[in-house]
Amino acid sequence: MIAGLETGQFALIAAAAFTAGLVRGFSGFGTAMIYLPIAGQVLSPFAAITTLVLMDIVSPLPNAPRAWREGEPKDLIRLGTGFVIALPLGIWLLTQVPAEVFRYAVSGVALVLLLCLGLGLRYRGNLGRPMIFGTGLLSGITAGTAGLPGPPVILLYMTSARPSQVVRANTLLYLILSDTVILPTLALFGRLDGGAILLGLLMILPCGAGNILGARFFRPGHEGLYRRVAYALIALSAISGLPLWD
Repeated sequence: MIAGLETGQFALIAAAAFTAGLVRGFSGFGTAMIYLPIAGQVLSPFAAITTLVLMDIVSPLPNAPRAWREGEPKDLIRLGTGFVIALPLGIWLLTQVPAEVFRYAVSGVALVLLLCLGLGLRYRGNLGRPMIFGTGLLSGITAGTAGLPGPPVILLYMTSARPSQVVRANTLLYLILSDTVILPTLALFGRLDGGAILLGLLMILPCGAGNILGARFFRPGHEGLYRRVAYALIALSAISGLPLWD
């Protein structure tokens, strides 16, 4: 598969991996929403998801100890339980649709998330156990069908009154957890490809470099700036990934 990629296509994927890692480093989210709309223009849906998961498991690990100290790890159990239950259904649904549907789903989910956040939606109530578990279920569906476990969880936390450090830490840790579950589930469905695995391992370098650089940029007092930059990059990637432009 890698041999079939043109130089420009490989460079495009590497640039998307670096940019996705950069945004993940300073905001705690955004890797998939930046990477998948671009990678989906070149790779098959399952190859794009495989490369994303492999680069995304390793690249954020240097930031995980800090996230564990700043976050609320108990939420991960509830989110993770819902995610594991719903993920196989999401992957099965993806096997039933053409590749163009995957690309529309990726861009659509990202743009809907941005719209909700841009409208300033806020949830002032308590983030109870059923709500967190249900968010994990929804995340499993979006992860399987569009390779995007993050948007439901991001929307949950970023519309809440949680401090920016907690939002960043919880989403970062959750996305690491979801990645460790997606890969073996793809293997159970027979959807892992050797070329995609190798490409994903190669993308660890640009994605990891972006993560480290982005984490150095992060300052809690500049929360608004980080969100605006992340939103702009996600929107640009999502719009460019729509099959309308083919």
